Amino acid sequence: MSTTVSDDNSTNGESQQQQTPVNSSRSSTIHLFAGGLAGTFGAVLTCPLEVIKTRYQSSRNSFSKGPNHLDLSSSMSNTLVHNDRPNAFVVTKRPSIIKAFRYILRYEGIPGLFKGLVPNLVGVAPSRAIYFFAYANTKSLLVESMERETPLVHVLSAATAGIAMSTCTNPLWFVKTRLQLDQGNLRAMDVVRNIYRANGIRGFYKGITASYVGVSETIVHFVIYEQIKAQLQLSQLNQNHSPDDPGFFNFISYLGAAACSKSCASTLCYPHEVIRTRLREEGTKYRTFLQTFKTVLKEESISGLYRGLLTHLIRQIPNTAIMMSTYEIVIALFSAPPPSSSTIEVTTVQTKKVLLNEADSEANASNQSEI
Repeated sequence: MSTTVSDDNSTNGESQQQQTPVNSSRSSTIHLFAGGLAGTFGAVLTCPLEVIKTRYQSSRNSFSKGPNHLDLSSSMSNTLVHNDRPNAFVVTKRPSIIKAFRYILRYEGIPGLFKGLVPNLVGVAPSRAIYFFAYANTKSLLVESMERETPLVHVLSAATAGIAMSTCTNPLWFVKTRLQLDQGNLRAMDVVRNIYRANGIRGFYKGITASYVGVSETIVHFVIYEQIKAQLQLSQLNQNHSPDDPGFFNFISYLGAAACSKSCASTLCYPHEVIRTRLREEGTKYRTFLQTFKTVLKEESISGLYRGLLTHLIRQIPNTAIMMSTYEIVIALFSAPPPSSSTIEVTTVQTKKVLLNEADSEANASNQSEI
């Protein structure tokens, strides 16, 4: 009888070893799909704010059509320039997001609010997919090697994922920025041809240093997010609720956790966004990360490094909240085993236990009869 049990255990061990690579591959695919879908939703819904934010960050006047135009070239962006009186400056309230929105809608139409959307859609799915894929797998490897999940694991995972994503997708974001700064009818292929003719492949990686520095924002974001998420899951368990249940409460919880963590990270690390936009401008004086940082700080003071922060937060908070909550819900939906297979598996295990118990009883009975 003991031989039979041993055979069953060895068979179960072999089947588990065979299923492990399959489950690991399926998990990676789920993370890849969830990250891409989440990033796409966020990009489409917040594209107009992305355009306005990029123009605020630029050193150029991106609102220069019409008899009266908003001059955003000053550090505080608080002057209204009259074209009929070029030397007259009237100090007014800082141009609001609503005014910028109306300006683009008036002079560039609805397509102007979605400039750069095509490279954004082309890039957001693979970039988020690469990010979440790298983050999840790096985290899994580190937890396996360290035998526990610590803040250092989150930091290293986020840094690795951020660098991998930036390296792979920087050309797409470069083209997107150029399109968003343009007020004409520039096409993505025009940008690609012009950059390649002028600087070759290296031209598409302008601003990559700022993106690497921006990994710090991602690190801060995910460290805070993972801590809040852990507390939420602990609270769910204390209330006898499953933290993986894709219900309304979990959706709202992840939404709040993502928004809170991203707002903190964005505020702390925002200057790299302005520097990256300046580096991607065409024909400007900005050359390197440190040179751009010093130039902006000298000419526009500290406020110049935070131009467009409000727009950035207004865009990033809902974008990140949508992205992270969608990611978590998709993971929960696709990771949960189907009820039928779970029932069959439990029934099979219970049947084996019953059969083994019956066999043991028969063996004991026969032994006693022999005695």
